[in-house]
Amino acid sequence: MDERLGRLVRRVQADARVPAVSAALHRADRPLFSCAVGATGTDSPLGPGTQFRIGSVTKTFTAVLVLQCRDDGLLDLDDPVGRHLDLPAHGELTVRRLLSHTAGLQREPFGDVWDTLRAPDADQLVAELDRAERVLPTARRFHYSNLGLAVLGHLVARLRGESWARSLTDRVLTPLGLADTSVTPRPTAATGFLVDAYSDEAHPEPPTDFGAVGPAAQLWSTATDMARWAAFLADPAALDPAGAVLATTTLDEMRWPVTTTDETLWGEGFGLGLILVPQGERVVHVGHDGAMPGFLAAVYGRRGGDGTAGAMGAAVLGSSGTATEVFDLPHLLLATAVEHDPAEIEPWRPGAPAPAALRGALGRWWGEGFEYVFSWHDGTLRAQRVGGPAGRPPAIFTPLPAQPDVFRTVSGRETGELLRLTRDEVGAVVRMHWATYRFTRHQETFDRYDFRVGS
Repeated sequence: MDERLGRLVRRVQADARVPAVSAALHRADRPLFSCAVGATGTDSPLGPGTQFRIGSVTKTFTAVLVLQCRDDGLLDLDDPVGRHLDLPAHGELTVRRLLSHTAGLQREPFGDVWDTLRAPDADQLVAELDRAERVLPTARRFHYSNLGLAVLGHLVARLRGESWARSLTDRVLTPLGLADTSVTPRPTAATGFLVDAYSDEAHPEPPTDFGAVGPAAQLWSTATDMARWAAFLADPAALDPAGAVLATTTLDEMRWPVTTTDETLWGEGFGLGLILVPQGERVVHVGHDGAMPGFLAAVYGRRGGDGTAGAMGAAVLGSSGTATEVFDLPHLLLATAVEHDPAEIEPWRPGAPAPAALRGALGRWWGEGFEYVFSWHDGTLRAQRVGGPAGRPPAIFTPLPAQPDVFRTVSGRETGELLRLTRDEVGAVVRMHWATYRFTRHQETFDRYDFRVGS
């Protein structure tokens, strides 16, 4: 399998003419795959420990830091950012809108940052916010903004009373063991290049420090670290079972699509700091791409689908600023690994019986004219519509404290809604209400005409 994946990496390096490519694939059930092809452009040899600039993949880290602040009660996602920062303009934009690039804020800080390659410091970034435009109405559509993520990095620093970089190291990198990820490059880092379009000459790109815009694009890392990070974004429970970095439910929230990035293709969505790329058959790749002068990066974890292993993530880092084939390669690595080396099929084993009080609720019920099966699996009550779309996960319920016949839907259809059981005088469940819709043992019209008895 490693040879098959390695050939894909070598093909991209050769066809896209990338001076150096480093790729890795992480999964819980197999040894780490890594492959590095080319040369660093320095005296240091290329290997798994070679750092590359990861550009906007940095935004996923900043997003996690913001959600940590939310989970710690320091902010609400719907807070205007000006509630926590003294800003000369745009303080009414909410944290949620900035995270999802739906605030309408212009793409870059005021000035010609990409022309001068001089980024503002934190004081200048804030002082010049009144010179930055809101180019679209809030919530109108997706509009990518490095400036918005820079403001959120400044917000994290203010709320934590320490630098963004210190928060990142202490609260994310160290707990997850991402020892090769850093704000500044190490001496062995690869050089970034612009490869000439009409010859084989590679021009070194100038090194850049993005100052206060760092929370949007500053980080350097290795493919092995980034494959682990991608696996965390897709399956946090496997890499952080105690939730020391972020609760699994919070990552679920971040992965929920807020908007599409294209109004007609609908081939890519954006959540809270994360890009979502549907792969078909209820499979999604979650992560981010990155681009900086001389570097491209793509970091994605895989969720869902038959054969997908736990904690599955891929990263591809390249030292060319124009080899966009780098962006496609992690998706190809993940799909190839699942196709040719799928996760083992776990055998079914008998489990504990359903609680006695719920056994009468199991089986077939009818609601809104459709048939559902209520069952007990893995210690939870769940429901699935008969003949529903293939692969759709079941609704899962959890009982409310001190209300044994009232349940909250915690995932699947009608998430958040209540399920209420109604019993007769001997305690048998004779009716249910889910999201207020009546469920009965036999198909009925809304005026309770029972087709079984014809009356």
